[in-house]
Amino acid sequence: MIPATEERSVWLGLRRGLAGKCPSCGQSKMFSSYLKVLPKCASCGHLLAQYKADDGPAYFTILIVGHAMLAPLLFLEAVRTWPVVWVTGIMVTCVLGATLTLLPLVKGAFVGVQWAIRDRGGV
Repeated sequence: MIPATEERSVWLGLRRGLAGKCPSCGQSKMFSSYLKVLPKCASCGHLLAQYKADDGPAYFTILIVGHAMLAPLLFLEAVRTWPVVWVTGIMVTCVLGATLTLLPLVKGAFVGVQWAIRDRGGV
């Protein structure tokens, strides 16, 4: 287990979290399934279940997808000229794919930042 006096960097926590690795050691995986955080790290024994991400990752994922994908749509000519069914089908597919891809990355980063600032979600 990593001592409590060790210097923790937000960037280190972000990098390890985005990679889906334990924020403490960076060796073992953080998730047992799509979004389920393992109770503890297999390598260092760090208690990963203590970090409560709750709705934070979903909020940031919506924020990222909304700003990165939906806002630029307002300026595309295809949105105004193509049939509504086409635009809707393409955009729903793209937004859904981006959201499902980003959600575990953002959750890992969220847990990594919680580790770095020693926040255990109100525990």
